[in-house]
Amino acid sequence: MQRWIVLAAGTLAVFGALGLARFGYSVVLPAMQAGLSLDNTGAGMLATANLAGYLALSAVGGALAAHFGPRAVIALGLAVAGGGMCLTGTADGFGTAALWRCVTGLGSGAANVAVMGMWAAWFPPHRRGLASGIAVTGSSLALITTGPLVPRLIASFGATGWRVSWYVFGATTFLVALLCVAVIRNAHRAEGVDLGTAYGAPSPAPSAGLPWGLVYRSGAVWHLGLVYIAFGFSYIIYVTFFVKRLVAEGGYSREAAGALFMAMGWASLVCGLLWGAVSDRIGRKWALVIVSLIHTVSFALFALLPTTAGFTASAILFGISAWSIPAIMAAACGDILGPRLAPAALGFITLFLGTGQVLGPAVAGAMADGAGSFAPAFLLAAGVAFFGAVVAATLHPAPRPAVEEGAP
Repeated sequence: MQRWIVLAAGTLAVFGALGLARFGYSVVLPAMQAGLSLDNTGAGMLATANLAGYLALSAVGGALAAHFGPRAVIALGLAVAGGGMCLTGTADGFGTAALWRCVTGLGSGAANVAVMGMWAAWFPPHRRGLASGIAVTGSSLALITTGPLVPRLIASFGATGWRVSWYVFGATTFLVALLCVAVIRNAHRAEGVDLGTAYGAPSPAPSAGLPWGLVYRSGAVWHLGLVYIAFGFSYIIYVTFFVKRLVAEGGYSREAAGALFMAMGWASLVCGLLWGAVSDRIGRKWALVIVSLIHTVSFALFALLPTTAGFTASAILFGISAWSIPAIMAAACGDILGPRLAPAALGFITLFLGTGQVLGPAVAGAMADGAGSFAPAFLLAAGVAFFGAVVAATLHPAPRPAVEEGAP
């Protein structure tokens, strides 16, 4: 029972660290962009600043969690992210907004990598994809919540509505941090997991250290990283500028755009659970290929069919597959290197994800200003997603770690 309580807390941590801190920006963006007099390039650079912070901390977040345990890293990361969001609401120009978006990203990176690396210790191999899939639905809950909430706050508070939105996001994330302190524990003996090698548990001998080199020398881990960079670059363009394209180019009101954003959230509510379980059955490789192809079609529709039917089909397709790749990646890292090194491996490949995410919004914003439309940027996202599918198709099954689980 305890593992499911921890999983619920981890899901809420993802809700704050990613759902509010990153994806909430999409809904706030049109009003925030107008309030700070930003062009599309500036709007993209704000997203890039957030993701640069995420990249910086995710690079070491997994290693910190493996060393200190997830509880402290998750709670502190959420507290920093919450503070960054509250301070974003005080921004008076691009410079201060970029600073606080970067601080938010720092906290998000530490918290999210620690959460997603935790499941290798709490769940046996045949349930890791399922657990990771449930955790990533925290982002779906944020889409469902922020889609209708932000337009109402803007309608109620007018020009300061986007600021109030960030205050609400930040305060909520602080509360989640307190919950994680109360609920999450660092060590657990999952069925089939040797506590001596479990993430956050004591080493088999006091002198035994973690073989970090296994993470960085693993060809399979680097291969996963290539798939992850394609996902990061493509999906972040879609999510960041989703509402902006609907409002600026699709003829949608803020309320209608928020409603479709919420619908995408509802569609994505079971995506991690679904595809995590699918990856447990058909393998991580083919699950990654299928999801990447679905993303390719979704992004292409959003670019090439700017109608209500096209936008809706695109949103639903993305929704049913949205957060599945991070869930699969978390499970794959446990498969390759075992539960204790899983968070470090996930942190390492998150460098690739973060690199793609940092580049995506800046490139897309500049393309939109140059072309006068976001359509070329979404086409670029579709092409990169297809590249990810091709790379995933060349993955090889990972050998079982030398020190891992016993028979489940």
